[in-house]
Amino acid sequence: MEISYKTDIGGKTFDIQVGKLAKQASGSALVQLGETIVLVTVAAAKSERAGLDFLPLTVEYQEKIYSAGRIPGNYFRREIGRPSEKEILTCRLIDRPIRPLFPKNYFFETQVIATVLSMDKENDPDVLAMIGTSIALEISDIPFEGPIAAVRVARIDGEFVVNPTISQCKNENCDINIVVAGSKTGVVMVEGGGNEVSETDILEAIFFGHNAMQPFIDIQKKMKEEVGVEKRVLPVVEKDQALIDRLEAETRSDFREALVVPEKIKRSNAASKIKTKVLEDLGEEYEDRKAEISGILKDIQKSISRSLILDEGRRMDNRRFDEVRTITCEVGNLPRPHGSALFTRGETQVLGVLTLGSGQDEQRVETLGGEEFRPFMLHYNFPPYSVGEVRRVGGPSRRDIGHGNLATRAIEKVLPSKEEFDYTIRLVSEVFESNGSSSMGTVCSGILALMDGGIPIKAPVSGIAMGLVKEGDKTVILSDILGDEDHTGDMDFKVAGTKDGITALQMDIKIHELSREIMDKALEQAKQGRLHILDKMMEALSKSRDEISPYAPKIISIKINPDKIRDIIGPGGKVIRALQAETNTRIEVDDSGEVKISALTQEEGNAAMKMIEDIAMDPEVGKIYEGKVVKITDFGAFVQVKPGTDGLVHISQLANHHVKKVTDVVNEGDIIKVKVLEVTRDGKIRLSLKDALEENDGERHS
Repeated sequence: MEISYKTDIGGKTFDIQVGKLAKQASGSALVQLGETIVLVTVAAAKSERAGLDFLPLTVEYQEKIYSAGRIPGNYFRREIGRPSEKEILTCRLIDRPIRPLFPKNYFFETQVIATVLSMDKENDPDVLAMIGTSIALEISDIPFEGPIAAVRVARIDGEFVVNPTISQCKNENCDINIVVAGSKTGVVMVEGGGNEVSETDILEAIFFGHNAMQPFIDIQKKMKEEVGVEKRVLPVVEKDQALIDRLEAETRSDFREALVVPEKIKRSNAASKIKTKVLEDLGEEYEDRKAEISGILKDIQKSISRSLILDEGRRMDNRRFDEVRTITCEVGNLPRPHGSALFTRGETQVLGVLTLGSGQDEQRVETLGGEEFRPFMLHYNFPPYSVGEVRRVGGPSRRDIGHGNLATRAIEKVLPSKEEFDYTIRLVSEVFESNGSSSMGTVCSGILALMDGGIPIKAPVSGIAMGLVKEGDKTVILSDILGDEDHTGDMDFKVAGTKDGITALQMDIKIHELSREIMDKALEQAKQGRLHILDKMMEALSKSRDEISPYAPKIISIKINPDKIRDIIGPGGKVIRALQAETNTRIEVDDSGEVKISALTQEEGNAAMKMIEDIAMDPEVGKIYEGKVVKITDFGAFVQVKPGTDGLVHISQLANHHVKKVTDVVNEGDIIKVKVLEVTRDGKIRLSLKDALEENDGERHS
């Protein structure tokens, strides 16, 4: 049955259709805003996968290039290969708020596919995909503890705007841009950033968005009543309470002792020994129940970890709840890269490496809005040895892309403009050790590497990850969480910013929602930790170095007459290729006549600049040039003062005495110095040999 719904959010009408497309999926929804349309489908297997102890959920978001009225720019002219960075980040936006809302005993393989069918280049499809996912789950037979909704919130000229257009978000007066997902009574996810905005302003933006999304919540409840199908009944798994009690009695005190070992690897090894001993003691009778036993032991560990915090008031490594681990910072570790820094916080260690390039090194990205060129790139690498594991090394995972994007948003707000610093900037984060928030370690090491490389950033940025443990009325907020505290806790809230305000934040929770009170306290506690980390960073390097690395390319910019561009390029690019080969440089010319030269040394850059000036710059009146006599006439000599440009030395300007015959003074092929007397409107150049000789003679006698 095809049914359409409409709801207004912030003065904009959203159209929702169900029952028309993809009717064989478990649930589907078509969501439209303006001329942007997204189809979201959810499908779940009919039977559970045996032996699973995790939710087998996959999320795919697909941007079809046809949706923007274009043909793909790749060789095959179709959407193929790995997803784009935008698609991966949107997959994560969809996944993170819905994942905690499936029942704990739900083990049916489930897939969400969001497909952009039409894109008007003004309304971003990502929020529509998030809304469509919740709708499709709500009306399907898949158990889901929703509904949720999502909105984008921007602050433009001091006013909050819900679901702003893409062009509004690019407005220079837009200082907050976040995506908020929430339920009826609380927030479940936040992603975004700001231009050094206060914690109070971010909190206002989050709950402005939460209030604005309520019509989406209400309409989903109505849709579920009218078109939703009966939810499937999950199989009841009988717990072996006797086995649970036995394992609890046998292992609790041992686990309690193991979990307060400060070092991650020793703590993990101690817990592994306990599990191994349990399986050995149980013997062959329980051989086919290893997965069940492993789950019970995992629950016991989690219970002890949470009890340590809530009941005993202590953390695994004995820190205070608001205490940050020991920090060390080193800069200039690597001699050849253009900047480097090693940031170590506890057992998390990240190397930031800076490389500078020219405009030709900018990243070219094909998006639904057209081609984009990005002068700043941050690439996050998380090798398996950083957590003591062995696995195949390949391209970046979705997690790697997400962590890199979070660090990018944190740092890009403080980078200089292209007018101030005309380089392409690439930062690489090499995670050497990880035990809690390597993404925030990436922010800290990246900023120090930029400063070590002499980049004139507006202000240094630091970052911190916050955690939460909540049961009933007991609530504890943790600063600078360990990996184990992340796994057993209820929140991962990352905040990055300068001393003056927040530049990026990301919040995920494992419970159903967070209140404003908890978020307010978490932001304030994060601020104190962030400033502490920033102070430690400044002890290593308090400001950007005065000069960039001697190994960085030298960028020289000059302006030429746009009419001379063809002379620089030459037929088929012949001239510019020859210039680059002869001077070992890279030369870019834009339509405005701006020429950028990228050279490994200043000498090579200067040589290229002189050659370009020789070709493109008009001769200046009063300036002396050295040129070649290319033609002799009865009335004078034509001298080439630069490639393609000749001027006339009239016979009267050859010498300060009467000249009967031009060849008495100069001959074709002679190299002489001449002074420019005049450049006429039609481009003719009058030259003087005698004035040049007199000027040179005067300089010799002065």
